[in-house]
Amino acid sequence: MKKNQTIPELIWQFFCSVKLAVYTLVLLAVTSIIGTIILQDGTKPEYIRLYGEAFYNLIKVFSIDDMYHSWWFLAMVVVLCINIVVCSIERLSATWKIIFPKKVTFNPDRFRKQKNLETFTVQTEVQSLSDRYNRFLAKTVGNVIKQETENSIVLYTEKGRWTRIGIYVVHSSILLLLMGALIGSLFGFKANLQLDEGQTSDTAFIDKKRVPIKLEFSIRCNDFNVKFYDTGAPEEFKSNLTIIENGKESFTQDIRVNHPLRYKGINIFQSSYGTAQPDRVVFEIIRLSDKSVTRQTIKIGEEIQLPENQGLFKLEGFLPHFDFKDHNLGEAFIGKITQKDGNSFQIGLPMKFPTFDKMRKGTFAFVVKEFEQKHYTGLQITKDPGIWYVYSGFILMIIGCWVTFFMSHQSYFIEIESSQDNVSKVFISGTTNRNTQGLKLKIQKMVTKLKDK
Repeated sequence: MKKNQTIPELIWQFFCSVKLAVYTLVLLAVTSIIGTIILQDGTKPEYIRLYGEAFYNLIKVFSIDDMYHSWWFLAMVVVLCINIVVCSIERLSATWKIIFPKKVTFNPDRFRKQKNLETFTVQTEVQSLSDRYNRFLAKTVGNVIKQETENSIVLYTEKGRWTRIGIYVVHSSILLLLMGALIGSLFGFKANLQLDEGQTSDTAFIDKKRVPIKLEFSIRCNDFNVKFYDTGAPEEFKSNLTIIENGKESFTQDIRVNHPLRYKGINIFQSSYGTAQPDRVVFEIIRLSDKSVTRQTIKIGEEIQLPENQGLFKLEGFLPHFDFKDHNLGEAFIGKITQKDGNSFQIGLPMKFPTFDKMRKGTFAFVVKEFEQKHYTGLQITKDPGIWYVYSGFILMIIGCWVTFFMSHQSYFIEIESSQDNVSKVFISGTTNRNTQGLKLKIQKMVTKLKDK
């Protein structure tokens, strides 16, 4: 490190360090492992139950409960991006001079000392061989530089200078991948929306935290269908959705598992389903004293007069799980009876046990006769504005790795030296920036071809 460096120079020196890249990658790997071990996006009771209150406070301070969106994790990603850019710029100037030299030059002595140097003799004079080999190299490799000395002719050619830029393509792909991850973390979301059949909503909620996400459009669930195997397991479930924008229906589409709806950068996936609260129910109200029956259709939230003005009955709601003496009786309607004397009490009316209320032995018993079985659809709604950066990064990564590992900058050297009786001695060697063994095989094949020319 130079003495008396300015602050900008010190900052530049810090970010162009390869050690910084290694340390940052190690830290990202370690913290990513922590993120898979520690529960993410959990609730406070969950963290206290799993880790205790003291560790929960530490988790909240460092945002470990949402680690991949925490400021320090994103800061490490930014540092890695800056490090890659600075390292690339620092080394690009030297590489650029190799790729685009002002004048192509070579040192014959360097090639004469190569381990892959091959030698053979040909019963042909030097100038004739030079012309043949010149045409061969120009056709198979590229432009040829020719130098003549007192006793020999030297031919030099090369190809693939541009392949040295492959590593910078890989660097660019990594930057695009990291940028895509950053943009997705900062401006994307993953939320859930539960819609009953016929319901419309423009607000989804992030898991567990219940943070509302306002969409640019509304989603209406027109219909939901589910098919079951003979075992009772769901075979297929799908939702018919309509997108409503500015009060107008834009389009309608069915979605199934792995067949989402995509609109304006937002993906709507079919993720779950369940039984929705019925709109209305048909009850038989039986007077237990004389078994007389009154049939009544009631909406949830509606209150009706009991026969013979014996009081009021209000259908209060619907429960997916109704507990009776520590037994789960499944889905049930909940109602409230208000007697003439003003006393009131609540009753449960399980759907699996329509005559359950008869055990109450009151004046009237309510029997569930008919109800419209509806479902709700569970939608997962995601937005990732960085996804195209990620896709571009993967494509560049493939191209860059192919260029870096399967292509190389190759230089070929042929020296034809005159000898006695029109016998010429030929020396062939070459250099490459990678895969020297492969180049050695190419030179041996070239020797075989040139001997026959």
